[in-house]
Amino acid sequence: MKLAKKIMAAALALTMAAGMAACGDKEDSSNGSSVAPGKDLDDSQKQIVDAHAGELPDKELSNKTITWMAHYDINPTEGKVKSPAIQLFETKYGGQIAYKQTTWENRYNDLAAAVMANESPDFFPADDMDTFPKGAIKAMFQPVDDYIDLDSELWAASKSVCDSFMFNGKHYIAAIEAQPTYACVYNRTTINENGYDDPAELFANGEWDWDIFTEMCLDFTDPDQDKYALDGYWYNKALSETSGVPMIGLEDGKLVQNMSDPAIEKVQERMYNLQKNGVVFPRSENNWKTRGDGANGEGLGSYLTLFVPIGLYAIECPPESCTPFGDIEAGEVMFVPMPKDPDSDTTYISARVHGYVICTGAPNPEGVAAYLDCEQVTNQAEDIKQITTDTLKNEYKWTDEMIEMRETLYQMAAETPVFDLQDGVSDDLSSLMMTVSQATMISGGGETTWAACRSENEVAVEYLINEANTSISAIPTED
Repeated sequence: MKLAKKIMAAALALTMAAGMAACGDKEDSSNGSSVAPGKDLDDSQKQIVDAHAGELPDKELSNKTITWMAHYDINPTEGKVKSPAIQLFETKYGGQIAYKQTTWENRYNDLAAAVMANESPDFFPADDMDTFPKGAIKAMFQPVDDYIDLDSELWAASKSVCDSFMFNGKHYIAAIEAQPTYACVYNRTTINENGYDDPAELFANGEWDWDIFTEMCLDFTDPDQDKYALDGYWYNKALSETSGVPMIGLEDGKLVQNMSDPAIEKVQERMYNLQKNGVVFPRSENNWKTRGDGANGEGLGSYLTLFVPIGLYAIECPPESCTPFGDIEAGEVMFVPMPKDPDSDTTYISARVHGYVICTGAPNPEGVAAYLDCEQVTNQAEDIKQITTDTLKNEYKWTDEMIEMRETLYQMAAETPVFDLQDGVSDDLSSLMMTVSQATMISGGGETTWAACRSENEVAVEYLINEANTSISAIPTED
């Protein structure tokens, strides 16, 4: 019961933290507040983007506005630079994106209400890995096949990723690419002051593994000095998925749970043995928030935290937004993949899909398809990719080494991805898996062995998986 209470409290904190998942999260416009405008591409960048317009299908959109619903605006705000895809959508099709704002907590309720009222938005983000398959089961999203030719040359680069999110012969996510879900972010000043080898150098030499990671975490942790090796909201999933096996996966169009997989058992026992030594910042003593006020990266900039596993979005921001991590312009902030199993030659990457779903009842799915074609073009063109690199370097003050490591993580996410669907099946399963995923590394001294966690929860997980598979089977198959 003690552990259950801890995890319930932690679950509330995680729900709050999830709302910070995008660097550009905005204040609620319903309270009359406003946000700073975004930045346009410069003239030379626009010319580079616009030169690719001829690679897109020639068509006239009868409706040039598509409506985006999310907890963040896809249009640039708060100093962020306009994406090349939006620039190309404007140039080629005269398109524009209207933002229908919601919150992280209410987004699915708001979407369901809009669909029921025949006021559906056009598209919705799939990046948080919680749309599939529950969105299809609940008839909130429709297959993309009727609007996007996934067998075309334009979509060939991401066809295999799209195929990872389908059942009954239908694709429900228009995937642009696989992206790394987490990076292990650290502060080089902390590494140097403690006499550790730089993780980036260890990774380059093939030595960045669980053994050295554990050694550094145990050496650094000193509660009397308020020093803890790990902090953040996602270290448990980030570490578990170094096994190469998702807790909840999809095989032959059916959901499966892998709690008894030997690779998961091995990494979870490592996690348990690590947390027995109290390496995680005790969020249980801080209202289940991370160090300080709960901002992403807190502790790295003050040299009291060693590692924060988090998405790259957290540092793909103007430098002033990244100060909790350290001084980017001074070269303090760096990151590597999560460590690999020392008995394996492969570093597996926890991956998410960067993609979109088309809402049921969408008034302008053709417009969405046109915009997503623009995303594909800009994601594949090397000269346009350079615009992103220039933005990271010139606007966000990234070093060349950071940019190279980012490219490496993206390449690894494409080659050795681990897609976990534990948050995409049902609310009941997501809640249960929050308990499961935190069991061996819960903050506050409540950690339990993986064997005990599995014994307590595996039957319930299997039941919910079977229930979802039954619902999937009831969805009409391909004609």
